[in-house]
Amino acid sequence: MGVAVRAVERRMVWDLPVRVVHWTLVLAIIGSWTTNRLGPIYFKWHVVCGCTVIVLVTFRILWGFVGTRHARFGSFVRGPRAVGAYLRGSRAMQAISPGHNPLGAISVVLMLLLLLTQGLTGLFANDAVANTGPLYGWVSGSTSDLLTTIHHRVFFVLELLIPLHIAAVLFYAFVKRTRLIAAMFSGYKPAEQVPPGHEISGSRLLTALILVVAIGGLLLVILRLAPPAGLPSF
Repeated sequence: MGVAVRAVERRMVWDLPVRVVHWTLVLAIIGSWTTNRLGPIYFKWHVVCGCTVIVLVTFRILWGFVGTRHARFGSFVRGPRAVGAYLRGSRAMQAISPGHNPLGAISVVLMLLLLLTQGLTGLFANDAVANTGPLYGWVSGSTSDLLTTIHHRVFFVLELLIPLHIAAVLFYAFVKRTRLIAAMFSGYKPAEQVPPGHEISGSRLLTALILVVAIGGLLLVILRLAPPAGLPSF
């Protein structure tokens, strides 16, 4: 009886692909930041981390259209009126947001777009010394410089947004007593936060695997087709 009672206390919201991508993306971002700070000798690992970010973010964006219920953008991205209602404490709005709430949705979408921009511009960027992104050979030096500037500026925005994201998670954990971190590990939320019938029953792992392999394979082909990259010597 005890096992049965515990089973109905939680309902699954986050599928396994969403959870794996989330935490792997955290590691890839930390890796990108660390290899950048360690200097040019770690540039190759910086590229590896950046390409990992591109694959993960691209997958998450596509999964936002073909993934499970609460992974889809249509289930949590709302307009300004819904965001306002949520901020005013609307119970109706909170009841239909077992996944990301309307306010958190803004952060999620913005983060994904910024990370994708950061990763893609990095492919064409240069450090003005010796290292270039793997697709540098496909653009002119001036275009690479422009994309490098964008790469740097997006990085500064992310340095502000990521701490805000972490602060929001901690606020929900310690003030609102909503265990967002635990849910992103287990996939489950308390039953009172997930209306009956709103839980998911599976993770669609085969579809997710096919997407990741396709995205990673396409990126690998593009990298292999790129002409040799390198800064001109003077």
